[in-house]
Amino acid sequence: MQFTKMQGLGNDFIVVEASSWEEAGKYQDLAKVLCDRNFGIGADGLIIVGKDSNMDIFMRIFNSDGSEPEMCGNGIRCVARYAYENKLVDKNALSVKTLAGPRYPEVILQDGHLQAVRVDMGEPVLKRELIPMSGQGGNIEVALQAAGQDFLLTAVSMGNPHCIIFVDDIDSVPINIWGPHIEKHELFPAKTNVEFVQVLGEHEMIMRVWERGAGVTLACGTGACATLVAAVLNHKSERKAAIHLLGGDLEVEWSAENNHVYMTGPAIEVFQGFIQRDKLFDI
Repeated sequence: MQFTKMQGLGNDFIVVEASSWEEAGKYQDLAKVLCDRNFGIGADGLIIVGKDSNMDIFMRIFNSDGSEPEMCGNGIRCVARYAYENKLVDKNALSVKTLAGPRYPEVILQDGHLQAVRVDMGEPVLKRELIPMSGQGGNIEVALQAAGQDFLLTAVSMGNPHCIIFVDDIDSVPINIWGPHIEKHELFPAKTNVEFVQVLGEHEMIMRVWERGAGVTLACGTGACATLVAAVLNHKSERKAAIHLLGGDLEVEWSAENNHVYMTGPAIEVFQGFIQRDKLFDI
């Protein structure tokens, strides 16, 4: 099986081609072993990509625990670069089928070299029941108790659920303790990604993430988009900002014209390789 290892701001993925959306589902059982950093290739997630009959390409992603999220912002940038450089598409702007619906990345070139990928992430979902979040009321400044702490959260979906918590000092957050408790809190029936955010100014903030199904990662693209939306809703930020993550920076903008969120950042190929499934798996 041929694979390509890619990363977006240190959020790393194993990318494999498949002939159809249905065939891609067969890889779910392999995700945990392939993503294992000691006994497999090692990654935060396994991405399956291929040509689609209705859109340019499809993308399915399986987390390192084997679960399937609806979307992945860093992952879709990697997919766009992979599709462009491996001739799955012959244009800079492409359409991608995902579980969260269609997404539209654009490869940005400078002097013929790929510099970054800008993705139209669509409109944020703010209705409580659609995020999804249980209970009645709104999605802003919702009280939550977890890990012996009281939190105020803002919930946003970018096709996948996010719980954003603003803090005064990002370095004081015990993310490995708080993150898993909030991820699995009964308030979130589909579990949730958890972002802790320190706002530095109207156009700048620091974000740390506990990803649903993966734990602490160096970056989360959908989380950065949800973070900007939450900051605007809480009057902490303008509609365009730099989001500083452990793996680097993303530029995120929430357009007032069409309500879409746009994310721009890098996507890097690390290496290519082959793996013999019969030697790695007891199948």
